[in-house]
Amino acid sequence: MSGADIHLPAAGPQNALGEPVRAALPQIPDGIRSLPDYARHAMAHIEASAWAHIESGADQGLTLAHNRTAFDRLQLCPESLCDLTQASTRQTLLAQVLRWPVMLAPVAYHRLAHPEGELATARAAMAMQTGFIVSTLSSYSLEETMVAAQTATQEVGRSAPMWFQLYKQTERSHCLRLVRRAEDAGYQAIVWTVDAGIKRSGFALPPGVVAANLRDFPPQPLHVSDLMRDSILFGSALADNAPCWDDLQWLRQQTRLPLIIKGVLSARSARAMVEMGADALIVSNHGGRVLDGTVSPVDALPAIRSAVGPETPLLLDGGVRYGTDVFKALALGANAVLIGRPQLYSLAVAGMLGTAHMLHVLRTEVELAMAQMGCARLADIQDTLLFKAAHR
Repeated sequence: MSGADIHLPAAGPQNALGEPVRAALPQIPDGIRSLPDYARHAMAHIEASAWAHIESGADQGLTLAHNRTAFDRLQLCPESLCDLTQASTRQTLLAQVLRWPVMLAPVAYHRLAHPEGELATARAAMAMQTGFIVSTLSSYSLEETMVAAQTATQEVGRSAPMWFQLYKQTERSHCLRLVRRAEDAGYQAIVWTVDAGIKRSGFALPPGVVAANLRDFPPQPLHVSDLMRDSILFGSALADNAPCWDDLQWLRQQTRLPLIIKGVLSARSARAMVEMGADALIVSNHGGRVLDGTVSPVDALPAIRSAVGPETPLLLDGGVRYGTDVFKALALGANAVLIGRPQLYSLAVAGMLGTAHMLHVLRTEVELAMAQMGCARLADIQDTLLFKAAHR
């Protein structure tokens, strides 16, 4: 056998480029001008299978792609001669102050991107006065993540809302334990995700990455393996455990914290959720990861706003990458938007510094869009500033 025929195993984990995974950088790399730039750099800093999981969408990826193209179809029609001397991005939402209309969406397993995971994300969020929704499937516990946020607040003198995202557990007692832990830790709202109880998943967590909040719980039903069943999914433990209206009624009775429901695309369901006690809704298709071919959140938003009226807070999740996307969502009726995957991109590239910088870039774009569109305050952002809305 010649030396040319010898293939030595690769040393360490490989990224999607077929190279060793690069550690997070101590500074922001050259060429970062927008959130998509972080995605381009992040590929080198994340293990290949984790990268594929983060980037994946359901089936053909149609919903994933549509979340972006729906924003791109909307055009802006600027107003001029606006007085910006008292301009502000501040608002009060659920009696909590948002310094700008962006929050970090609940994203699982931040340690896939960086060893400090949610701890680094929480520090960046507080430094940039950006609300953070911590996932049930976080790789650091909800208590550890809250301590990181509180410590950052003490150090930099800045803060933002911290919310806890809840997935339904097999036993209601387990759900209630998570809610009580969130209340005791100081979280200011419960975000209940209802659209991902049944979904495909073939990703195995790498060593050292776990669902830290669920360590003491028995494993959830994940799949149906009996090929001879009369029904493949129906009648299984997975299907029987899917969220339902009775769960909403029960959960509303368990906490005095604001209850926000995430995963809403139907105007009819949205109205019913508010009538049953939901304090706010997140219009979302789970980042295109659950069901292919669904409507994009930004397309569903106007009908949901009409259904629930002007008083119910609406947040939008899915496809937001630029400050103009934030502006468009607010023009169509959102009070704020959520940012998902870019958290992991920026965390992988430069840790806490990267995520803080990513938020700084986006906030700069939001303020620039408002200034150029002639909007000194969030209340000035109306659908008449969208070319598509004005010429239906």
